[in-house]
Formats: sequence, structure tokens, C-alpha cells
Amino acid sequence: MIPRVHQQGKRTIGLLIYLYGPGTHEEHTDPHLVASFDGLAPDPGRDPRATLRDLQRLLDQPLLAVDEHQRPAKHVWHCSVRAAADDRILSGEEWADIARRVVAATGIDPDGDDAGCRWAAVRHADDHIHIIATLIREDGHSPNHHRSGQRAQAACRLIEADYGLQRVEAGDGTAARRPTSAERRKAQRQGRERTARDELRETVRRAVAGATSESEFFDRLAAAGLLLRNRVAPSGDLLGYAVALPGDRNGKGEPIWFPGAKLAPDLSLPRIRERLATGDEGAALGSSEFTGTSGRAGAVSPADARRHAAEAAWDAIPRLYEGDNEGAAAAQIAAAGEVLDALAKTSAAVTRRDLREAAWVFERASRSHVRAQHHQARAVRRAARDLIYGGPALGRGEDGAATAMVIDTLIFLVIAAAHWHSEHQHAQQAAAARQAAEHLRTAYRAASATPMKSLRDRGRRLPDTMLARHAATIRQAVPELAEDLLAESGWPALAATLADAETSGRDAAALLTSAARRRELDSADSLSDVLVWRLRRLADLPAAAPSRPISDAGTPSAATRPAERPVRRARRRPAGGST
Repeated sequence: MIPRVHQQGKRTIGLLIYLYGPGTHEEHTDPHLVASFDGLAPDPGRDPRATLRDLQRLLDQPLLAVDEHQRPAKHVWHCSVRAAADDRILSGEEWADIARRVVAATGIDPDGDDAGCRWAAVRHADDHIHIIATLIREDGHSPNHHRSGQRAQAACRLIEADYGLQRVEAGDGTAARRPTSAERRKAQRQGRERTARDELRETVRRAVAGATSESEFFDRLAAAGLLLRNRVAPSGDLLGYAVALPGDRNGKGEPIWFPGAKLAPDLSLPRIRERLATGDEGAALGSSEFTGTSGRAGAVSPADARRHAAEAAWDAIPRLYEGDNEGAAAAQIAAAGEVLDALAKTSAAVTRRDLREAAWVFERASRSHVRAQHHQARAVRRAARDLIYGGPALGRGEDGAATAMVIDTLIFLVIAAAHWHSEHQHAQQAAAARQAAEHLRTAYRAASATPMKSLRDRGRRLPDTMLARHAATIRQAVPELAEDLLAESGWPALAATLADAETSGRDAAALLTSAARRRELDSADSLSDVLVWRLRRLADLPAAAPSRPISDAGTPSAATRPAERPVRRARRRPAGGST
């Protein structure tokens, strides 16, 4: 049950004309009253003798009875109440009861108060009603309808329980503004998948991802093709900004501007500045502490960027389960949103849609009333930056395998975010994080299909003696998981990875123990897949299966000595910051 208190209006008759009219797309069917303040209001929808003016005059009588200077400038209160998509169709009597409970809870017409406001509830579709009220009580006073939106939400949670309807998660006032019906209709007319407001929010979020300065942020907005307008104080200080789509114009042909704060609470300039002020400028792209697989200082490949993001996400996970610093945990979650935005922007076609959807829904999970201490999430924000500047990834080879690696790790980070939000009673954010995890799982299946098949094929080609040795390693290192792992179809890929780690001179058993130590394995769809990617990252192995065969020798062959492994970018741990 989803209530929405709309902006107050000036013309009762104007709203009634809309409610009883055909709608902008002929979507209104059989408009009629289901309830009113006294149960006797005229119904222009069902009574041929009643008119809209009759209903308007009845509702406005208390307004006309008071002196003109006592009348509110906007006296029309309007609340729509919509059933969830999976709810059953409610009867007229049920909608009438719901309307009475909503006006009582919001202070429009409290229970037992004979001097409440006049109101009427109109139904013109199966799944929702509109309540219109006049904001003058019968005794000439104004109603106490302060925070009526939140009060309507609370009433609807009780209504859902009483009627056995789908439970809609309660909000906390930190959600982004939803597009208006006019914005949605305009997007439909123009054939756009999303409204201008939604497109701008996504583009601005991507511009923020990993940015380290205001100039970089604004340069990214311009590069994305947005129109930009800054609000400058007389002193010359920048106070705020607004963005517009080039083709989104009003009736006068002028751009329709959206200030950052109107896109989402954390996209206002002051909130963006909090992210930028992390003291991380020294680690910006081009720093000499980079060495990518290309061997060039300052260069980061798409695959390297994905490995870095997997490392940063891995380090962030325990902070959401074990940390007692709420601001630091909130920063990790916000930065995880930046990584998702950056990954979606630079992904290959095979995963692009699902990663975009994951980033889109996780946006709701990326903020709450807990103020993020962004300096605590430097490593995760830097990972987002690497993804942006690493550029688009291919859907194959090392890029494709590294994409599967980072998505696998991000699933656990997003699940950890859902856990943290649940612990803090952030219902909407927890639900959004769980939904994002499902999109990531879909993206993972697409990204991992080819690289995991290659690893499984590589494992099946191992000599029997080597397979037996690695099975014994699994039983030794993770006895509680061993039988499940050995029964999975992905076991050959795990065996191949243990063999690669051993060939590179690593202690396979110690690596496996470390990789399996984390508690979040309980939520894994495939234990072997998860351990494969963790082992390949911890052992600094290529994400994709090497082409060279593995011998059953006790020591690496000359062709596979550790000294000849590809050079990887060194882990970076800024002094005094979170990693």
C-alpha cells in the first residue's frame, strides 16, 4: 500500500475535473466516490443529477465560511493511495475503509472529531484511490496535518497487515525524488526508457564515482553531454549547480534544469564536496605507485582496475559486519555505490544491462541518516576511479574473467550492506541492496560462463594424481566444506586454481584456508566459484585460465617459475586511511 501526499493546490474544481475525467491517456475508468466525510456527498460519476460543481461547493463550504484573510493560500489537500502490484483487487467497501483510516491518521478528519475537514475519496482504477480534502475544519480552524505523508505511510503499514496485503518497506526520508506523472508521460512520448530526472541522476552519480576534485566532477558532466549551470555567490564562491539534458525543453524552448539536491539528497554540491575532501588527491590517476600488467607506470588496464576493485570490496566486507564505526560503514556502502556506477559504465555488452540495474537499485541503499565518513573509504573510492579511467572492458579474456571476479566479490559486499541496513532498521535500503544482489548474480552468470568453463576444462585435464592431491588439500584446509566442494560441478576449476597457485610457488592449503575464512560463504550460490576467484586474487594469478598446461612435478617448471609471472599492480595502503 503506497500513499503519496501531493503538493497542495488552489482549485478544488481543477482537481475534481482531473479525477473524474478520462485521464491523460484514457486510463481513468468508471470514476466514482467510494467514501466521503459524511457518506452523503454527491457523486458525479454514478448520479446523473450530481455535478462536479455540486461536489466542489460542498467540500469548499467551510473555506467560504471564514474571512478571506484567514483562508490558506493553497487549501486543497490531495493524497493518492495505491495498492502494490501483486496485491489483490480491493472492493469498494475496502477502499472506503482505507480512505477513512488515512484521513484519520493524517489529521484531516481524526476519529471521534465532529469538526474535521471535508473530504471525498474517488476511485477511477482498480488499484488506487485519490483523496481530496479542504484544509479548513468545520470549526474554522486549520487541521493539524503536519508530516501527513509520514503519518499516511504509518497508517498504510497497519492497513497492509490487517488486509493481508504486500508489505511495502517504510522509508526514512532519504530516498531520491521520484519523477512526477508529467515527467513520466513526457518520457513515454519521447520514447525514452527513463525520465529526464532519472537519466540525470544516473549521469551525475557516474560523474561523482571516484572523482577527487570539483573541476574533475564538472568536467565529467560536460563530457557526458549535459548542460551545466552554476549558482555563484556575489563573492564568486560556487554555491551549487544544476544540470539539464540538451533535448529536454519547456514550452518556451528553455532547458529544464534540475539542481543536484533535487536529483538525490547526496548529489547536492555540499554533499559531493564531502566525498571529494578525502585527502586522496595524491593517489589520483597517473601516480607513480601504479604498475599495471602493461608494465607502464601510471597505467591501469580494465582487468587491473577490476582486480583492484575486488581487493577493495574484499577489505570492506568485514567493516560492515564487525565494525562499530557507523560513519565508516556508511562510507563503505556509499563508495560501493560508486564502484557499481563505474563498473556499469565501463562494462561489456554481456553484463551491461544487469550491472546498470544493480547500480540503479543500489542507489537507494547508498545513503541513510547515518552520515558517511568518506575518508574511511578511500580504497573503495579509488577502485571506482580506476574503473572509470581503466576504460571499457572486453567481455572476453582477462577482462572478462576479471569482471566475473569483481562481480563475485561485489555480491558479498552488497549482501553485507543489506545486513548492515537491516541491523539499523533501514528497511528500504536493505530491500534495495538485496535486489541489487539479485541483479549482480544475473550479471555474474553471464560474465563467468566462459572463464569458468575454461578453468573447469583445465581442471579436467589434470593428472589423476594431482586431482587426488588437491582433493586431500581441500579436506585438510576446509574439512567442513570439503564434501560439498568436491560434489560441485565447479570442483575441477578449483583444482586447476590450486594447481596454478602451487605451480607459482604458493602454499595452496594456506591460501584455501584464508579464502574460506569469511563468514559470508553461507550465502554463496557456488562455493567452488567463490573460492576460485578468491584464490586467484590472493595468489595474484591471472583471472583467466592460462594456456600453458600444468605438469605434476613437485616444483614449477622453468616455463612457469614465479619470477616470470606477469607483473601486477602493487596493493596501495594510504597512511592513516581505510583500505
